[in-house]
Amino acid sequence: MNRDLQSYLENHILPQYAEFEASHGVEHIRTVTKNALELCDGLDVDRNMVMTIAAYHDIGLRYGREDHEITGARVLAEDRELDRWFSPEQIRTMQEAVEDHRASRKEKPRSIYGCIIAEADRDITPERILKRCILFEKTAHPEADEEEINGHVLSHIEEKYGENGYLKLWMPCKRNEEGLQTLRQWLATGELKKRVKSAL
Repeated sequence: MNRDLQSYLENHILPQYAEFEASHGVEHIRTVTKNALELCDGLDVDRNMVMTIAAYHDIGLRYGREDHEITGARVLAEDRELDRWFSPEQIRTMQEAVEDHRASRKEKPRSIYGCIIAEADRDITPERILKRCILFEKTAHPEADEEEINGHVLSHIEEKYGENGYLKLWMPCKRNEEGLQTLRQWLATGELKKRVKSAL
């Protein structure tokens, strides 16, 4: 890992996430980075590229949630500091990986880097998913009461992680596969509703 690059990301990119709502803050970026680097094991990939993609993957939220993967990719591509460590081809690959990471994307990412960051961003630890969904809903709907937040969280998890949900897994990852199975069990048995209620 290039220490100068690590320092740049740590001191100039990650602090920008402190301004974002809690479910997409610095803690989320650190988690995705850790997940992504773990997924690199056994793969012929540049870990510096993976680390950089993880750092930038949600930076576009500064300009709004809709199309944040497009604006984030543009921020990465336009950051001339990255020319110190990467070739134009590498930057283009990283740009595409940021564009391709979003869970609602129907097509498979264009490169192994896109698959890694998409899978790392899934981070399907059921308890963490629940916590992040609640944090997001409380921030997005500060006027909502507990019953409304409960409904929003249940609806979102069903739409995204349910048997007919839009989320796809693009590469083997035991944690995500098992986490997805657990969420679907919670949905089927009513356990999720109980857990959301007790967490509010």
